[in-house]
Amino acid sequence: MNAPLKRNNAVGPQVRAKPARRSALVPALAVLSLLSGMVVATQICGHDFRYQAALGRSFHGLYAPWAVFEWYGLWAKYYSAEFTKAMGVGGMTSALGLIGIVLYLNVKANSSRTNEYLHGSARWADWKDINAASFLHNDGVYIGSWVDPDGSTHYLRHNGPEHILTYAPTRSGKGVGLVIPTLLSWSKSVVVTDLKGELWAITAGWRKAHGNQYVLRFEPAALEGCARWNPLDEIRIGTEYEVADVQNLATLIVNPDGKDLDHWGKTARSLLVGLILHTLYRARLGGPNANMAEVDRLLTDPSRSVKKLWKEMISYAHYPDRVEGERTHPIIAASGRDMLNRPDEEAGSVISTASSYLDLYRDPVVTMNTSVSDFCIHDLMNRDKPVSLYIITQPTDKDRLRPLVRIMLDMIVRKLAPKQVFEDGRVVPTYKHRLLFMIDEFPALGKLPILQESLAFAAGYGLKFYLICQDINQLRSRETGYGPDELITSNCHVQNAYPPNRLETAQHLSKLTGQTTVINEQITTSGKRFGGIHGQVTRTQQAVQRPLLTDDECMRMPGPKKNMDGEIVEAGDMVIYTAGYPMIYGKQPLYFQDAVFSARAKIAPPNLSDTLPKVAVEAGEIQPVPLPQISVKMETGEGGK
Repeated sequence: MNAPLKRNNAVGPQVRAKPARRSALVPALAVLSLLSGMVVATQICGHDFRYQAALGRSFHGLYAPWAVFEWYGLWAKYYSAEFTKAMGVGGMTSALGLIGIVLYLNVKANSSRTNEYLHGSARWADWKDINAASFLHNDGVYIGSWVDPDGSTHYLRHNGPEHILTYAPTRSGKGVGLVIPTLLSWSKSVVVTDLKGELWAITAGWRKAHGNQYVLRFEPAALEGCARWNPLDEIRIGTEYEVADVQNLATLIVNPDGKDLDHWGKTARSLLVGLILHTLYRARLGGPNANMAEVDRLLTDPSRSVKKLWKEMISYAHYPDRVEGERTHPIIAASGRDMLNRPDEEAGSVISTASSYLDLYRDPVVTMNTSVSDFCIHDLMNRDKPVSLYIITQPTDKDRLRPLVRIMLDMIVRKLAPKQVFEDGRVVPTYKHRLLFMIDEFPALGKLPILQESLAFAAGYGLKFYLICQDINQLRSRETGYGPDELITSNCHVQNAYPPNRLETAQHLSKLTGQTTVINEQITTSGKRFGGIHGQVTRTQQAVQRPLLTDDECMRMPGPKKNMDGEIVEAGDMVIYTAGYPMIYGKQPLYFQDAVFSARAKIAPPNLSDTLPKVAVEAGEIQPVPLPQISVKMETGEGGK
C-alpha cells in the first residue's frame, strides 16, 4: 500500500526555504554509547591484568577502545572469566546509553512543538534584506536611514525606475530629511514643486555650481529673476497632434480641481479649443503673439461684438496657401459656428464660464511670465546637461496659481512620454537624462488623471516620481484627492512614512508590515504561596497572532525632537516599505547633521534663472506633420484675412 502523499502546505518564508537536513545528533549519540562500552571493557581488562607491558600500554594506563577485542583473540582461552566480566560491564554501559537515546526520542516525540509561521511570518528587515533591495551604496534618491545593531547609521537610497510615495504630516521634517538630501545629491534632471522658494535657496546653488546643471526658476507671480514659460508654445501646431494637445490643455483650464465637468464646463472647453487654435494660427500668420492672455483678450475684447469673433473664426484664412473653400481650419470654424448658433442667453453663459477660467492671465505679472518661453519641456531631458526646474508658488498665491502648475505638470508628462521605440526586443531610450518629479503635497494640486495613469508606464520613459502627501486621507479624499479607488499606492514600489497623525494612515502602515507569530509561554504553579518549593509547575506554549506594528504603536513612533523655536534637533523614527521585502524600521535622516550636505546647502543660489535658447529639433522628437487636407463646407461670413 502506497504511503500517504505529503502535501506542500508551507507558508511564509518556508515556501522557498531549503529542506531541513536530518539531525546527526541521534546517530552520534548511538556511536558514542557503543564507543563508551568498548572503552569501559578495555579499561577493566587493563586493570585486571595490572597494566602489563604485554598489553601494549600506550599512555599512562590508557588503551585504544578496541584493544579488548585484540586481547580477547589472543588470551580468551586463558582468562575467560576476566573477559566475561569486562565485556558484561561494557555492554551494560552501551545499553544504558542506547536506552537514554530511546527515552530522549520518546520525550521529544511527545513534546509540544510550535510553528513560528503559524499565523504570519512578518519581521523587520535586516542587513541582508536591505542589501538585497539595493538601498545601499548607490546614487539614487533618499528614502530614509537605518541603524544597524552596532549603532552605525546607513543612508538608504533608491535608484531604480520605480516610484516612491511618502506619508509625512506637516512640520515633520520631510524637507530636511528626504527632499533636500535628494536635491543635494541627485545628478539627473529634476522637476520640483517649491512652496516659498526654500528649496531653490538651499539647493539651486550646488546644482548649478557643482552639479553641472541648468537651473530654472519658474515663479509666475515674481517680477524678476525667473524664467518664463508659455503653455501655448508646447502645442504642436500644424501637425496631426495639435487638436489633441489643445483639447488636453482646454480640459485642464476648465477643470482646475480635477472633478467631473458639468454641461457648462464641457461647452466652455469646446469653445476654448477653437479659441486657442485660432490664436495660434493668427500668430503663425503674423498676428499677436499666442498666449493665454491673448486668448482671454479675444474673448473679452470690449472694442468689438463677440459675434464678430465667431464670424472671424468661421471665415478666417488659417491656410492661405490652400484653394478657396479649404482655407479655414475646420475645428476653429466648427467652434465659431457652434457659438453663433446658440441662443444669446446660453452663449453668454458659455462665454462667462470660459472667461472665468482665464481670469488668472489678466494679472500683468502672470501675463509677463507666460507670454513667451525661455525654455521648453523637451529641454528637461534632452539638453547637453541635466536641467533642474523649480516651480515656485508663494503661499499667498498658491491657490490662484494652481491651475497653471497643473497645466505645466500635465504637459511635462504628456510630452516626455511619447511612443516607445524598440530594438532587438528592448526599449531604446529616446532621452539623454532621467527626470525626477519631486512633488510635495501633490494631492493639493487636485486630481491629475495623467499623473495617476502615467505611474504605470512612465518608468519606461525615464520618468521617476517622488510623491509626498500628508496622510492617506488626503490622497484618497473624494473631494480633493484621487478617491478610495486610487491607483497611486498600487504603482509606487516604495512607500515610506514618518509617524502619522491620522489613524487611517497608521492602519494602512500596520497592514503593510503584515502579521507575525509570537510564541507566548504561560507558567502555572501550585503550592503554598510562600513555600520554598512549589508543588507543581506547568508550562504552556501558545502561538499568538499580532501585527508586526500595531496601529497605536505606529502612531506612537518617536517623532523628531524640536527646540523651543520649533527647529528639529534630533531625528525621529520612520518605516519604509518595499514590495517583496520585509518592512524596514528606520531613522529620519537630517541634512544639516551631515557635513557634506551642510557645505552644499551653504552655496548661494544664482540671482537669475538660467534660460535655454531654442535649439534644432533633436533625434527622438516628433517631427512636424502637415494636417490632412480636409474639405468642409462653410457658411457665409466675413472674408478671411
